Amino acid sequence: MQNREKHYIAEIIYKSITHTLSDSEEIILNEWLTDKEHFELYQRITNSDYIQSKLAIYQKIDTNKIYHSLEKRLVESDKKERRLKIKKILRYAALVIILLGIGVIYNTGYFNSQPQLVFPNEKITLQLENGDVKVINEDGSSTVTNSKGEIVGSQTGTQLVYTDENNQDKLVYNTLTVPYGKRFEIQLSDGTVVNLNAGTSLKYPVKFIKGKQRTVFLKGEAFFNVAKDKTHPFIVNSDGLDVQVLGTQFNMSSYPEDVNTDVVLLEGSVYLTAVKDKGNSAILEPGFKGSINKFSQDKIEKKPVITSIYTAWIDGELVFRNITFKDMLKRMERHYNIEIVNNNSELKEEKFNASFRKEPIEKILEYFKITYGINYEIKDNKILIQ
Repeated sequence: MQNREKHYIAEIIYKSITHTLSDSEEIILNEWLTDKEHFELYQRITNSDYIQSKLAIYQKIDTNKIYHSLEKRLVESDKKERRLKIKKILRYAALVIILLGIGVIYNTGYFNSQPQLVFPNEKITLQLENGDVKVINEDGSSTVTNSKGEIVGSQTGTQLVYTDENNQDKLVYNTLTVPYGKRFEIQLSDGTVVNLNAGTSLKYPVKFIKGKQRTVFLKGEAFFNVAKDKTHPFIVNSDGLDVQVLGTQFNMSSYPEDVNTDVVLLEGSVYLTAVKDKGNSAILEPGFKGSINKFSQDKIEKKPVITSIYTAWIDGELVFRNITFKDMLKRMERHYNIEIVNNNSELKEEKFNASFRKEPIEKILEYFKITYGINYEIKDNKILIQ
């Protein structure tokens, strides 16, 4: 098994211990446990007394000592086991204890030696039909009015809801922009709910008009739960791709710096069409991802995926699966609204697997430092990868 795969399995074992497994990860773990040797290994690693004894050692921040201590204990506990099998167990056990140890050293103030990061508090904004820009206060509430002074929407906290009960008789657009480090939810006038990820803007009609298609324009990433309306197709336009649906749930990602526009379907069906070539189209089924290169506009590609990986961001999670280091850093920059400079060109195209549930970025950095040997420093409120 390759090192990356070992790290991934160790991470899943760690999550099972800390009760943070996602549904898809639980499936992967159960499949891995069908192997008898894997099952025995899992029972040994997850023994509570065993974990406590190893965490006590880990607090000294000495990973070599952890490894040798694990080796000694395993040898003494079962001298009949072959040396080769013991080493295989150690490869996983050491990684799991390292992951557990990150939580220990974080809670004991280990990171205090690093300069503290200050995250910019940029505001969510709403551009109205006349060009005026309104700042959204996430801790407060407000109303949105049209040119006639009619209330067309109301905002409470991180949700903005538009009403269909107004006399709007023509298509008029608002644009909601969510900066890095934030997420927001909007309910359109037809009842469609859209979750916007960090660094995303959505242009949409204040009210959908009878007899016209429901069309919105996306830059960034959003999850759509589209209200059913057979007579009025719902269309999302984003960087050369149109996604047409009647009523369904899907995730769409198309940041300006990304090469591809990706659509992941959870339920229903969607029809994908390249804007520059209407003949380049595809029907997507649940559990599949459709992708198109924004620049070459090559044929739309489809492949089956674990959908929860692509929607974890809605709950504030970061999930990396077979992702290059450079793309991983982009996502971290958006998620935390912080600048990360990579001075290690060799890491650029390396691929990683990891998952984090609402963790401080310092904790994530230390995970990569301990698990993968990636060094970093904080300087001038920037993260520098060495």
